[in-house]
Amino acid sequence: MTLVDFPGRVASTVFTRGCSFRCGFCHNPELVLPEKFNPLLDEDQFFRFLESRLGKIQGVCITGGEPTIQVDIQKFISHIKALGFDVKLDSNGSKPEVLASIIEDKDLDYIAMDVKSPFKNYKDVSGYPEDGIEKNIKKSIKLIMNSGIDYEFRTTVMKPYLEPKDFEEIGKSIKGAKRFYIQNFVASKQIDPKIDFKPFSDQELEESLKIVKKYVKESKTR
Repeated sequence: MTLVDFPGRVASTVFTRGCSFRCGFCHNPELVLPEKFNPLLDEDQFFRFLESRLGKIQGVCITGGEPTIQVDIQKFISHIKALGFDVKLDSNGSKPEVLASIIEDKDLDYIAMDVKSPFKNYKDVSGYPEDGIEKNIKKSIKLIMNSGIDYEFRTTVMKPYLEPKDFEEIGKSIKGAKRFYIQNFVASKQIDPKIDFKPFSDQELEESLKIVKKYVKESKTR
């Protein structure tokens, strides 16, 4: 159960395994790296759990890993919705064609998308193995902003990947968005142990927030 993952709802969170990115700072290597995968929960067991929570929780947050790489994600979302729960989807935006199909189904109540960095640095920060990820991220941002579904964008900040001045470009990329959150890096497990990631200072957070508020009025740190 969670009171923080799904704004305005008492919810449960389900984690999907596997990801299209390899962000060095990711704190969920067990969901991203195949050699670290934990056993999967049986889907029937998951839905029995949800049915036992009818009237006790209001929504389900689907996160990862990256949910949109799952071949049956639309069916999974529709099943949750059919049980009467609101559905929130967390995504990195790497699969805009899948995101478009999910939005078209009208089973989502909230979308949260990570914006990793300015577009020029996206491949390096995300660890995406192919060219063209910037184009997909731009498509996903536009899809979400025009979806009619409640949403947020968010960026996890850490040095040496990001610095406050980067929020000029990040802000421009989501100009006019409904809401945006800056999330400070918290040292724990990480995919790339060779990089000495550091959180932003309070001053750097304030500076970043001041910049992005020029483009997204409802911007906050959390």
